[in-house]
Amino acid sequence: MSTTNGQWYPPEWPDRIRALASGELTPVAPRRAATVMLLKDTSSGTAVHMLRRRASMAFAGGAYAYPGGGVDPRDEREVAWAGPAREVWAARLGTDATAAQAIVCAAVRETFEEAGVLLAGARGDTVVDDTTDDTWEADRAALVARELSFADFLTRRGLVLRSDLLGGWARWITPEFEPRRYDTWFFVAALPKGQRTRNASTEADRTVWVRPEDAAAGYDRGELLMMPPTISTLRQLLPYGSAAETLAASAGRDLTPVLARAELSDSDGEIVLSWPGHDEFTKRITSTGGAGGGVTGAGGGATGTGASPPGPAAPGGTASTTETSATETSTTETVTKTDASTTEPSTGGASA
Repeated sequence: MSTTNGQWYPPEWPDRIRALASGELTPVAPRRAATVMLLKDTSSGTAVHMLRRRASMAFAGGAYAYPGGGVDPRDEREVAWAGPAREVWAARLGTDATAAQAIVCAAVRETFEEAGVLLAGARGDTVVDDTTDDTWEADRAALVARELSFADFLTRRGLVLRSDLLGGWARWITPEFEPRRYDTWFFVAALPKGQRTRNASTEADRTVWVRPEDAAAGYDRGELLMMPPTISTLRQLLPYGSAAETLAASAGRDLTPVLARAELSDSDGEIVLSWPGHDEFTKRITSTGGAGGGVTGAGGGATGTGASPPGPAAPGGTASTTETSATETSTTETVTKTDASTTEPSTGGASA
């Protein structure tokens, strides 16, 4: 494990950083993506919906993230729309109106695809209250397979996209030395009344409703693996006492993109890897810090091989994973009570 906490750190990063610095590696263009932190209020506080990527996944296997994914070009198609105008979203997200619509549509579409939760309604002041029957599942599967565009899905169902149910929260761009790159906008949203998260993918082995403070504590103990954007946005939820309070706070969030910076010393070959404004993720990698080199974390004294940690323990603190029903427990108050459904992986951490 590369640090004493659960920070995701691939062993190939030092070699890729050096290749980028020498001109041997050309950065790939980041793909636009969106991810949603679904929130709900419980008797013990606000909980956030998270999923764990299967350990067999080539990218960030075993890491906890949020539902989300890349923008589909068809997300730019005209849809029935409620909430702030596309131009308002464009100013908020730092894009043009067409791109803003695509990003918001991707956030809503991916949340439905990966968690079975749909932020849309028959009118601009309503929300679908049940998406669990076979016809909804058939549509969800068609969306995942890209056999159906989100615009056609909404039109066929006579639904209006509720952009007002989303709040922009953060923006992270995958480091230039990564082979898969995303420009990811993070959103917050409250779980609509009557809807439930459910089994919606084969690429994650566990989903949970967890209090942000419990998930962050699991990360700090090294039990939960997370990429920097995930744990950063998770900690940012801590000051708020309810989903509504969090959504209200989203209006004042700074959406300046966060992009990792790697500095290579000419004298000793040491790499300093940092994320501006997020000192907890800074790492110093020695000249031998390739696949087997030394890494020191910002927390001080945490050194290791630079290898990714094994599959993390479940949030409750045990190493095993238990999958129960395909739908969530109706009253989940802490992570130890939420061994719920399987959900598709997220780009919520894909912007490491």
